[in-house]
Amino acid sequence: MKIKPIRRSAFTLIEIMIVVGIIGLLAIAIIPNISKNRERAQLKMIEQNLRKIDAAKNLWALENNKGSGETPSADDLKPYDGWPKAIAGEQYNINSVGAMPTATLSGKLGTNTASSVISLPSE
Repeated sequence: MKIKPIRRSAFTLIEIMIVVGIIGLLAIAIIPNISKNRERAQLKMIEQNLRKIDAAKNLWALENNKGSGETPSADDLKPYDGWPKAIAGEQYNINSVGAMPTATLSGKLGTNTASSVISLPSE
């Protein structure tokens, strides 16, 4: 009667090192893209907030019989859900009715430096 040896299957140290190396390379490739995508998303949210402020400003002007050149306050726009929270520490500038609102950054965001002014892209 022959005794069959029990064979254990396990990963070798080389195989484990190769897997860890591949995961490290993937992490090196992905991490910079994640931060760039986050900055792009923040800029898009700031643009959406500017659109929201502009819509609220136009509703305010329509309901209060105000014309071009009149500037509402942030409190005037709150009933229209037109005063958003800051995404990246920016400050929103309402500007007058007929002029597009802008946002002034407090720090660097993407290619924009601190104190950069962001406005809506012309369509």
